[in-house]
Amino acid sequence: MNLRFVFALFLSAAVCANASAANRSAKSASAPPPAPATSAVLLDSMQHELNRAMSSLAKADPAPYFVSYSTTDRRELSIAASHGAILNTLAQHNRLADISVRVSTAALDNSHGENRHSALSTVLLPLEDDPAAIRRILWQATDREYKSAAATFLRVKTEKQVRAEEEDKSADFSQEKPEQYVGKTSPVRNLDQHAWEDRLRRYSAVLKKYPDVYRSLVSLEVEDNTRYFVSSEGARIVSEEPLIRLIVIAETRADDGMELLRSESFDATTPDRLVSESEIIARIDKLGSDLEKLRAAPVVAPFDGPALLSGRAAAVFFHEVLGHRVEGQRQRGVEEGQTFTKKLNEKVLPDFLTVVDDPTKRELAGSELNGYYEFDDEGVRARPVTVIDNGILKEFLMSRMPITAFQHSNGHGRAEPGRVPVGRQGNLIVTSSKGVPDGELRKRFLEEIKNQGKPYGLYFEDIAGGFTLTTREMPQAFQVLPLMVWKVYPDGRPDELVRGVDIVGTPLAAMTRIILTGDKEQVFNGVCGAESGNVPVSAAAPSMLLSEIEVQKRQQTQDRPPILPPPGVPTKTTPEAKTAASLDPGAKQ
Repeated sequence: MNLRFVFALFLSAAVCANASAANRSAKSASAPPPAPATSAVLLDSMQHELNRAMSSLAKADPAPYFVSYSTTDRRELSIAASHGAILNTLAQHNRLADISVRVSTAALDNSHGENRHSALSTVLLPLEDDPAAIRRILWQATDREYKSAAATFLRVKTEKQVRAEEEDKSADFSQEKPEQYVGKTSPVRNLDQHAWEDRLRRYSAVLKKYPDVYRSLVSLEVEDNTRYFVSSEGARIVSEEPLIRLIVIAETRADDGMELLRSESFDATTPDRLVSESEIIARIDKLGSDLEKLRAAPVVAPFDGPALLSGRAAAVFFHEVLGHRVEGQRQRGVEEGQTFTKKLNEKVLPDFLTVVDDPTKRELAGSELNGYYEFDDEGVRARPVTVIDNGILKEFLMSRMPITAFQHSNGHGRAEPGRVPVGRQGNLIVTSSKGVPDGELRKRFLEEIKNQGKPYGLYFEDIAGGFTLTTREMPQAFQVLPLMVWKVYPDGRPDELVRGVDIVGTPLAAMTRIILTGDKEQVFNGVCGAESGNVPVSAAAPSMLLSEIEVQKRQQTQDRPPILPPPGVPTKTTPEAKTAASLDPGAKQ
C-alpha cells in the first residue's frame, strides 16, 4: 500500500522523540554548543574529494556523469514534558552526508524506474573540521556508491530490453544551471534550555485540571540545520534551515471506546517569533475543554451533503486532495495513478480558484511559513509555481526527474537527509476571486442546506491531517481526519458538536464541489511525510463552502476509559468505581 501521509504534526512529535532516542549519534543532558560560522573546511573538503572522484572515475565503465555531496550539519534539542514534569531532554549534533552517483548518461542512468534509490547512499561525517578524516569517509562512501550504481545500471539496461516500451520516454535526470551561493548562517540564539524546561513544566501542567485527559505531551523541538551542497556540475551552496516547533498533544477516550485527540503546534525560526506564553497557555487550556466536550458529543452518522471548511481545514484538504497529485513524479511510471497527468490546460477547479506553491514566501497572514527554503535538496533555486490558474491546470511540482512536457526542475526536489529527493510541496497557497465575509459565507451555507432539503450541514473547524492513495494498485481516494466537527441546522438551532467521522472521497469529484469561499486566508504549518521522508510544509486557504462532502464513521476500539480516576481526583460514582470501592472497605465515595 502506497500511502502519502500528510501533516502528522502531533504523531510525528511523539514518534520522532522516541525514535531519536534510539538513533542519536551523540547524547547529552544539555544543549549542543552554539554552531560556529559556516565551515569552510567542510565545504572545501567536500569539493576536493568530489573533484578527485570525478577525475579518478572518468575512465571507468560505466563512467559517472554526475556526482553530488550534500551534508546536513544538524544540531537538535528536544524537550518533552507531561503533567507538569520533564520526561526527557535530548541533544545531538551530527553531520549526515548524502552521496549521489549517476552513471552513463542523463538519458538513461542507474536511477531509472524503480531503481531511483540506487543513486544515493548516506554516511556520518566527523563533527570536527578535520579535512583528512572527512575526505577519507567521503572517498570510501563514493567508492561503494559508484559500485552499487554501476551494478544497478547493468540491471536497468537488461530491463529495458525485456520490458514493454514506456509511455513517458523522458530522461532520468534534468540538466540545470549550477548555483553558487554561500549564505550567512545564524543559528538559533538565546535559547536557555533550563528556562524552556520550566516553561514546558508550566504548559504541560495546564491539562492536569482535566481528569478525562488521559494522555498528554508538550514537546519542544529545536533544529539548527546548515546544509552544504557541491556537485560535479559546479554547484556550491551553503544555506541554513532553522526551525522551532512547540507541539501539544492531548487525548481522551469516550465511554463507547472512541479515542479523541486534540493538538496544537507553534512554529517559528527564532524563539522571539513564537506567540506569547499567555496565548500558548490559553490554547492548551482550550484543548482540555474541547476534549471534555467531545467526550459528551454524539456520534454522527455517515453523511453526504453541504459542508463548510474553515481556512485551516481547507488548507489541509487542498494539500491532501490536490497537492500530492500535482507532484511531478506522480505523472510518470506504470505504478502511479496519474490523476492529473492528462489534464494540463484543462479545468480541474472552479474558475475563481488559483493555486500557487511558493517556497520563497517567508510569511503569510502574520504567520511564518514552514515550507520556506532558498534552494531545494538537489541544488536548484526555489521558485513559485502557479499550479492552477483560475481553475486551469498549468504546471506540476518538479524535481530533477523530468516528465513529458516538463524537462526541468522548478525547485521542488525535496527530501530529508538520507532520502532521494522527489517533487514535493513547500508552501501551497490557495487564493480566491470569489471570496465573501464570514457572515455571508455562513448565510450561503444555510441556504444550501435548505435548497438540498438536508436536515443539517457539517462545519469542519479543525483537521489533524490525513492520507491519500496515488498508486494504481489502490483506489484513487483520500481520507482526511477532522478534529472538531459541528452540525449546523438550517432552522436556527444552535450548532451541535459531534464526533466520529472522517472525510473521504475521490479528488476529481471533490474539487468540483467548491461553490464559494471566504475572503481571508488561514495558515496551517506542519510536517509532510512521503517517499522522500518528512519535510516541513505549509498550506494556506480561505474558508470554503462545498455543495457536497462525504464522511464515513471513524474506526474505533471497544476499550473502556480508565476505571480508576487519576490520582488526586475524587472517585466517580460509576458502576465500575462502585465495584472497585466495594472491594476496599476503607474507600470513601
